[in-house]
Amino acid sequence: MSAPPAPPLPRITPTASAPAAAFLRTARPRQWIKNVLIFAAPAASGQLLAPSVAIHAALAFTAFTAAAIATYFVNDAADVEADRRHPLKRFRPIAAGLIGRRTAVLAGVGAAAIAIALAVAVNGMFAACLLGYLALTGAYSAGLKHIAVLEVLIVAGGFLLRTAGGAAATRVGVSSWFMLLTLFGSLFLVIAKRIGEQNHARARRRVLSGYSADWLRQTSTMALTGTVLAYAAWAFQYLGHDVALPLLAVSIVPFLAALMRYSLLVAGGDGERPEDLLMSDRFLLAAGLIWAATAGAALYLA
Repeated sequence: MSAPPAPPLPRITPTASAPAAAFLRTARPRQWIKNVLIFAAPAASGQLLAPSVAIHAALAFTAFTAAAIATYFVNDAADVEADRRHPLKRFRPIAAGLIGRRTAVLAGVGAAAIAIALAVAVNGMFAACLLGYLALTGAYSAGLKHIAVLEVLIVAGGFLLRTAGGAAATRVGVSSWFMLLTLFGSLFLVIAKRIGEQNHARARRRVLSGYSADWLRQTSTMALTGTVLAYAAWAFQYLGHDVALPLLAVSIVPFLAALMRYSLLVAGGDGERPEDLLMSDRFLLAAGLIWAATAGAALYLA
């Protein structure tokens, strides 16, 4: 049986700003918040406010943002036919015909070149992390995103490489507990996103057919437990070293509250768009601010 014909492209009235807006939409600026993980290791080390550390972290953030933009352009160009048959993705600029496929690939290659040039200017270890990220996301876009379990590990690996990249760029030490925190926390967010996608059939990924609801819930519980334990181990390892650092142990309370709230929202059908959820729920925002104030005071007022 032949594949069903693609639905007609959505009608979009051209304007003078349409090309720029289309490129910006494809670059997905709302997703750039993920690259804040670059600052995680230097912030956790208490050294982020040092000028040289802050400058290198900012360069690393810019490089990873360019790398992510490259991934978005290349991925959308590769998926253009499938996106045109999708009820939501057909409105993406490349699928809608606002950006040509060849132009999108060239834009992606250009963004990748900028990212690599910036990474090399920072240092070799950071460049290795960024190249690893580009290779991982490239393999994901090439087909690994359709393999159950592996695709979740790849997305979580991208978060882990951001954290490792931030440590490499700023040359700060990072504990094994902190890296485990990043790994389990990333897994929790990715699994929560898959749960949210299963709850919205019209936006389902093909790979979701490989996951049962029970498996997703079990894996979410595993990742949530690992996140809490890794954070507690990282925070408690500093007890007794400085008078202000017990506050880091206290920060477990708002951290746990935020995770419990997020888990509740996911169980209620949210989680498909974590970047929106994290910035719109008042409970999450309040818990996040309290956690940031507590952990920040512990690390920077010591």
